[in-house]
Amino acid sequence: MFEHKAGAYAVDLLKEWGVDHLYGMPGDSINEFMEELRKEESIRFIQIRHEETGALAAAAYSKLTGKIGVCMSIAGPGAVHLQNGLYDAKKDKTPVLAIVGQVESEKVGTDNFQELKLESMFEDVAVYNRRVQQAEQLPDMLNQAIRTAYAEKGPAVLIVSDDLFSTNIKRDKEISSPVYSMPKIRGAEEDLLKAADLISASNRPIILAGKGAKHAVPELLALAEKIKAPLIASLPSKGMIPESHPHYLGHLGQLGTEPAKEAMKEADLLVLAGTAYPYRDYLPEDAPAIQIDVEPRVIGKYYPSTVGIVSEAKSALSWLAEHSREKEGRYLGEFQEKQQKWNEQLQEDIQQQTETLQPPQVLAEIQQVLEKDAVISLDVGSVTIWTARYMKLDGQALLTSAWLATMGCALPGAIAAKIAYPDRQVIGIIGDGGFSMGMQDFVTAVKYCLPMTLVIFNNQKIQLIEHEQQEIGNEPTNVELGNIDFAAFAAACGGVGYTAKTKAELKEALAKAKDATKPAVIDVYVEDISPETK
Repeated sequence: MFEHKAGAYAVDLLKEWGVDHLYGMPGDSINEFMEELRKEESIRFIQIRHEETGALAAAAYSKLTGKIGVCMSIAGPGAVHLQNGLYDAKKDKTPVLAIVGQVESEKVGTDNFQELKLESMFEDVAVYNRRVQQAEQLPDMLNQAIRTAYAEKGPAVLIVSDDLFSTNIKRDKEISSPVYSMPKIRGAEEDLLKAADLISASNRPIILAGKGAKHAVPELLALAEKIKAPLIASLPSKGMIPESHPHYLGHLGQLGTEPAKEAMKEADLLVLAGTAYPYRDYLPEDAPAIQIDVEPRVIGKYYPSTVGIVSEAKSALSWLAEHSREKEGRYLGEFQEKQQKWNEQLQEDIQQQTETLQPPQVLAEIQQVLEKDAVISLDVGSVTIWTARYMKLDGQALLTSAWLATMGCALPGAIAAKIAYPDRQVIGIIGDGGFSMGMQDFVTAVKYCLPMTLVIFNNQKIQLIEHEQQEIGNEPTNVELGNIDFAAFAAACGGVGYTAKTKAELKEALAKAKDATKPAVIDVYVEDISPETK
């Protein structure tokens, strides 16, 4: 029989699950757990300035590494602040654990100070949502929360009254274990055979690949090359396919290229590899489709799939590449020519001589300092469109909020990236609107000595929303932003800041920021132009 505080058990289990850091803000309903974390040197507590930053960083860490991201909050206001980051994790299907404090167990239900009905609040967002009733339950419920987060690919919420963390529990043996076994999912042969028949019958096949094919890039390229299919990537998988590959046509939709749009409309077979692409208007009008995904519930969800293959992308694509007949490349060749012209037009945009900096020129300069294993943390807004279109990635990692599309995600993503990979270059690409939503946590990057470069596209407005208002025929309203001296702000936080209004100033700032030992902000004044005008 051995006896420990329940909080100490929880810390030991987090270590066994491979957790080496978590994000949070101390407070009165997690103080007992903070004491247990204080005693543990192998788990870093990253103190953020706003719980939303912590949850977004936990989600970004999980997206980048595949490991569970962990965040913490107190009851009441802290728990409310977690919601945005947890919804980001849910929408982008990545495992996160939120340990949420609650008022003392004997006061739960009395409408005490800072008490909320947390189980009800987290019910929609969480794949696991439970309150620990007794201290003896904590270790096993923690195991179940993490296991469910991995299995369901989403956020698990464990609610614990702080007094339970300091309660001693006795055990002579463990009831559960910190183990999750990843299933190996192989496609049914009959589905694979049907898919091979569809490929054989097609003359204009096209492949749309998503992050579900992340670990199957060689097999994806082998199939595309065998059947001479153009390749299109979803935004979350940007960089997964080398953008210099001759089959690559870029992205689809508002973020995409004209050749990708045209090729998709003319295709007589669509292969969806690891993506449930939701924008039906950009997909073929009436073409058969093969959809490969590990999740049966997304097969046919957004497009009427003819054949669904429930499988990991690697094994299914490998089988199809081996069993498909080689095709002629006339359809592919036609769009390779169009893509070449598209790329030439992009280069003309970049090389255009202008008095003020334009977004394509900024991205071209970032490209020049980009290292092979860099992590790009991309915010949401017009910068998303500019980056999707003008930045070419070849193996670098991209982080963004894909399905929730929450502004303010780039700084938390950059923090998480630098914690995950301290020796890799981390660059944040952010609009002034997105950065100002959570800029207080730049000081977190400074505090923990996380050198990174944050490039802020400063046009003093929420530019994408202005464009959307105009598109529906409305007069743009309330999109103007008051200007902030972001370089001065960075310096005030203890980092370094640069202001760039010309190409020469931008080049110099990027070079200095790359060599800086502190987090750096480059406040880039860009011309107010819409991506749709390019």
